[in-house]
Formats: sequence, C-alpha cells, structure tokens
Amino acid sequence: MNATKPPVPVPLLMLAGIVAISFSAIFIKWSAAPASVQGMYRLLFTSLLMLPFARPYSGAAFALRRKDWLLLGASGVLLALHFLLWMGSLKYTSVASSTMIMALEPLFIMLGAYILYKDRSTRAAILGLAIAIFGVVCIGWGDIGLSSDNLKGDLLSVGGTVAVAGHLLIGQKLVARMPSYLYSLIVFISAAVVFAVYNLLAGISFVNYPPREWGIFILLAVVPTVFGHILFNWLLQFTSATTVSMNILGEPVGASILAFLLLGEELTGLQWTGGLLVMGGLAVYLLSGRKKAVKVHESLQSAS
Repeated sequence: MNATKPPVPVPLLMLAGIVAISFSAIFIKWSAAPASVQGMYRLLFTSLLMLPFARPYSGAAFALRRKDWLLLGASGVLLALHFLLWMGSLKYTSVASSTMIMALEPLFIMLGAYILYKDRSTRAAILGLAIAIFGVVCIGWGDIGLSSDNLKGDLLSVGGTVAVAGHLLIGQKLVARMPSYLYSLIVFISAAVVFAVYNLLAGISFVNYPPREWGIFILLAVVPTVFGHILFNWLLQFTSATTVSMNILGEPVGASILAFLLLGEELTGLQWTGGLLVMGGLAVYLLSGRKKAVKVHESLQSAS
C-alpha cells in the first residue's frame, strides 16, 4: 500500500465497485454459455480494453523478478479457478445463496493474512465482520441446501471463495511493489490463457454462440470486471486485502435486489433484514479498520 490517498474517498470507490460486481451474477444467469467460456471471454475482452493503456508500465514489467512472475501466474490460476467454480455455481443455485457464500471470503482472507503476514484484526473489526456474516447468512438462508442441485452449487461457490481469497492475498503482496494496473493486466491474461487451455482440453467450442451471448461476454468484461475487480485491485494500494474483501460483502445485497427486479427471484423479510445487517457490519468494519492498514503494509515490506 502507498501512503498517498486516492483522488476519490475510498468508501465511495468501494460503493461503486460493489454496484458493478452486483451485476455479475445477473449477466451470468442470463447467459446459456458454459461458465468456462463466459470466464475466458470476460477476461480476454477486459485485457483487450486495458492493453492500449499499458505502455507506461512496460518498464515495470521488465523489472519484475522471476519470483514475481511465478506469483502472477499463481494469482491468474486462482482467479480462473474462482470464476470457473463461482460462475458454475449459479447454474445450480440462486443468486442470493451463491453470493452469500462468496461473501464468506473475508474469513479466508483473515486466516490467510494471519498465517502469511501475521495480520491481526481488532475486536471491533471482528465484530463488524460477524454482524455482516450473520446478515449474509440471513440473505441466503431460504435457499441453501434445498436440493442436491442447490448443494452442488453451494459447494462450487465455497471452492470459488477459497480461490479468490488466495488471489487477493497474492495481489496484496504484489501491488506493494508493482503498479496495480500492470498486476491486473498480467493476471487477467494469465487467467484467460488458463481458461483457453481448459476449454480446448474439454472440447468446448470457442465461437459457436449467438450475438446475445457475445453481448453478455462484453458486459461481463466492462461492468463487473473493469468497474469492479480492477477497481478493487487498484484499491489494494491504499487499503488492505481484508478491507477490500470485507466490502465485497455488499455484493449479496446488490445482487439479491437485482435478482428480485430482473430475474424474479423472491426475497423474504429475513433476507431483507440480512441486507441491512450486512451494511451495518460494513460500517462498523470501515470505521475500525483504517489504522490496521499501516501495520499490514509494514508486514508486507518485511516479507518481500
């Protein structure tokens, strides 16, 4: 993380990112293409959008060490695995249930940050996280485990959550010494290549999709990826991976509301209450977690 502040307050940028990523599950539900194809084109189109602006970072790319390239590759593999599992989960379970499980990501982040960086959270931060996690459980309570398909979707979402937690932890270490834009571009290209190899080996078509599907692929690249994931990667310069991950807890709220409006997925009073609890937990965490960012930065520097 850098000592400087972003031009726009971090909470506002977090909110914009949450709204953007909330559309991800909606676009995925609208698509009939395999999850691996959606993920491949989502990352490929995002990389193509980023490439024209990558020239200023060429020097930083040549300065990367072998260890950095290995970590970048690992981060790309984990990102591809995250998209493959989580996007696949939406074929079997509801938006509320899948995004609820994804919101458990901070638990894995906190555990990983403690193991790798000796990063301890404050009691107030843990309280905020507990409130938000309880709210997320309320959101998906009515859907989880109702059938074997739901259970399969739940397990896929858990696997995707573990993968993205590892991706974020690696990202936090790398952006401490390289531009976040370069990090995002290399990781997205790496993940797209992983998807391409997977689709090739699985015999999945690369091109036989109607125009509507191509439109969805582009929307997935522009809305939740550029204005969601890239924004969150950029924010790793100014705040910790745990804080970034915590704010993604807002996704189940936004995604569930959009699923109700656009997909007709009903929400119960318990789920609406859960949404309020999530936002309350976010507020508690944000108010208590700012001082911790400096300590995480120091740990990252000593681990480099």
